[in-house]
Amino acid sequence: MSTNQPAQGAATPDARQLRTILISVSVSLMAVVASVSGLNVAQTHMAVEFGASLGTVLWIINIYTLTLAALLLPLGAIGDRLGRKPMLTAGLTVFGTANVVAALAPTAEVMIAARAIGGAGAAMIMPITLAVITSTFPEEQRGKAIGVWTAVAGGGGVLGMFLSALLVDVVDWRWLFALPIALIVVAMATTVKSVPNSRERAAHAYDTVGALLSAVAVVGLIFALQEGPEGGWAAPETVISLAAGLVAGIAFVVWELRRRDAALLNVRLFRERGLAGGSLTLLAVFGVQAGIGVVLFPFFQAVLGWSGLLSTAALMPMAISMMLASGLAAKLAAGIGSRATMAAGVALAVVGLVFMALFVSVSGGYLSILPGLVAVGLGMGLSMTPSTEAITGSLPRDKQGVASALNDITRELGTALGVAVLGALLSAGYRGSIDGRLAGVPEEAADVAREGVANAVEVSGGAGAQAAQIVQAARESFVDGWQQSIWAGAAVMVVLFVYVAVWGPKNRMRSTVDDTETALRSSLVE
Repeated sequence: MSTNQPAQGAATPDARQLRTILISVSVSLMAVVASVSGLNVAQTHMAVEFGASLGTVLWIINIYTLTLAALLLPLGAIGDRLGRKPMLTAGLTVFGTANVVAALAPTAEVMIAARAIGGAGAAMIMPITLAVITSTFPEEQRGKAIGVWTAVAGGGGVLGMFLSALLVDVVDWRWLFALPIALIVVAMATTVKSVPNSRERAAHAYDTVGALLSAVAVVGLIFALQEGPEGGWAAPETVISLAAGLVAGIAFVVWELRRRDAALLNVRLFRERGLAGGSLTLLAVFGVQAGIGVVLFPFFQAVLGWSGLLSTAALMPMAISMMLASGLAAKLAAGIGSRATMAAGVALAVVGLVFMALFVSVSGGYLSILPGLVAVGLGMGLSMTPSTEAITGSLPRDKQGVASALNDITRELGTALGVAVLGALLSAGYRGSIDGRLAGVPEEAADVAREGVANAVEVSGGAGAQAAQIVQAARESFVDGWQQSIWAGAAVMVVLFVYVAVWGPKNRMRSTVDDTETALRSSLVE
């Protein structure tokens, strides 16, 4: 048995304190999310300054995500036990210190170590931010607060990438770390002042075996999804990583089923519509969102010839639409129900994806995809808030760190899966289309052009009379690959729509009424 204990002498937060709490956790989350994608815009700068290979640069970027994802569930559970406020302040301290070290790192090795430590700090922060909301906010305000949280989680990455690209262009790539450091200072000040403490009084020992198995499973699966497209799906490291992840995942489920009340995560709860439906929705939504990003950046940079900063700015309409819709989703769910809101959001995302697949063209440029981007952003925003609330509402209040961590792991797995699958479909579609457009092009130049649209644009500079043919072939073939990957994303969302419409989470308001009726019946029996 366990109970959710507030801090001694803690009073119920008033409206002003609740606003400060929401600001604190949102700023903390923004720092974590912005750091996931921020360094992508500085790959070339790091390679030159450190004299590092592409593989080393990718490790600098990916080690943060791997550490974050691996430690989310174990540290979320520890936060429930030790206290959410101490865990959040400790995480902010570790994360801020790691970013200072990274900003001053003299070598790639120091940078990798700092990023790994930063990922650990982020894993202390991220699940606690949502757990603080679900354990602090009253029922009638919780949905709106979760909407703000999902808006930051969904759109914060794009906003962080834009600000990072601006810093790289205007100042220097090391100033990228100034953004999360500044956010951490603000978050620490508001956390110490306003965030209340709460924790679980557990009757059982911490599930160390479950924590280790979950970490191995998550790292194995995400590493395989990250390495597969680059190193090859049959490469030894990819196969070993995937096998280790799957074996550890199965072992985790078996172990948790045996632990019952002492489990790190009660996997039996996945039988419930809320947990299963919310998790599947977030997995698909974040997968498609990440996949769209993989498709869009080459389109902006190699097809339209835009800079990194302008390409990032072009994603802002989708991010802003997503953030606005996330804030409105709670109010809509209160009116028409969680399932209907999720279904409407998924349907709107399907419409946006179909629009982009049908109307994208080289000549149409950015305007040919802009309406679709906005529709996708609105649809994803509408579906994320009730999905997050369904996950956190499926676990008891004393397990909100675990619930929040599960929510975050689902997002990370979805992101890795979307990048791998939609990116692979884009590459396959491109290679399958370009051969017929390279007639008369010298074989050496044609081989380079087949590698990707950016390679084709690069090699066209020395192709003489065939330069225009190579560039046009690459751009048109990229659009073919784009359509193939976007249609696949739309198909995934159609399947998700059917699932949500039939088996989605129950109406949150109806569920609350049911819970009240159950409590009344129990009291009458007693």
